[in-house]
Amino acid sequence: MTAPRVPMALTCRVSPAATELSLRWQSAPARPLGHDQVRVAVQVASVNPIDVKRAAGYGQRVLSLMGAGGAELVLGNDFAGVVTEVGSGVKHLAPGVRVWGLVPTGAQGSHRSEVCVSTRWVRPLPDGVPMASAAVLPYTFTTLWRALAAVGLDAQTAGACRVLINGAGGALGQLAIQVLSRWGASVTAVCGPRSLERSVALGAAQVVDRHATALSAVPSAFDATLNFGLWADDAEVMARLHASARGHATTVHPLLAEIDAHGWMAGGLSCWRAWQGGRRRLQGIAPPARQAWTVFRPDEGAMDALQASLLSRPLVLDVAHRAPFGQADSAFVHVGQGRSTRAVLVAHL
Repeated sequence: MTAPRVPMALTCRVSPAATELSLRWQSAPARPLGHDQVRVAVQVASVNPIDVKRAAGYGQRVLSLMGAGGAELVLGNDFAGVVTEVGSGVKHLAPGVRVWGLVPTGAQGSHRSEVCVSTRWVRPLPDGVPMASAAVLPYTFTTLWRALAAVGLDAQTAGACRVLINGAGGALGQLAIQVLSRWGASVTAVCGPRSLERSVALGAAQVVDRHATALSAVPSAFDATLNFGLWADDAEVMARLHASARGHATTVHPLLAEIDAHGWMAGGLSCWRAWQGGRRRLQGIAPPARQAWTVFRPDEGAMDALQASLLSRPLVLDVAHRAPFGQADSAFVHVGQGRSTRAVLVAHL
């Protein structure tokens, strides 16, 4: 009789010193399976920029409220693998099914040999879609989906819109170009020179080299603006909206960093002032101009939309680095260098 496999987890010892990285692939307690959950043997898990930042202590105060803080963490949110066990209430998935999914931010993390997760956050992996290609999408796509929804962009509304994307060379920007161009929007991508051709290939109608052209030189002619680049750019990005625009969303707002640095009261006050500054900049735009500071949170609508894409015309993020779970340092280094390509951890190379 074969002995049961011991669950393993990639434990990260949080270090505020950015030059230090302490990762250990070690045994972990088996997690109980809820009635609406599936147990998945993780074959691939992505390393996202947020994982690298959290390894250096980013977001500890706020994320601790979700059970995701502490001196040692198991990071990661998205994965692909094979179902090994289903809860008593699960009827539509069975052991042996290939799946992709999300682990909500909390104590579990997806950098494990197995995860136990609600079926709300798991979908069957379509035939022909590689696990690595699927595993790099859920966290980033869900964050993008929430940003687009915040400014009122969807498949029905985006067709006549002109959208400016700052930071278009990163993963969020690359997905945004693909999604918006498929919806019929005219996308202007602001990115570094190495990402110009890639942005056009993904569907951007126009590109702006951020090293050669100042944001202030871009006409204020956009229905919506998305800032995935730098918080320091946010005011100029928002200023590219025209007088009857839909609004502006950013994923690089200072919320977590300010509370980390200054505590709940002073950090919260600083963020409130920054938010109000954005509201003042939107006052000249006919209502209901929207402002959104987007954060990741699992969303079933996003999961369903991503599944539809995988079944028809998969969205693409290039995976350039693969590392075994037990040698994860190199994947974290790859992502920490700000590359436009993705890195994944794999159970077997």
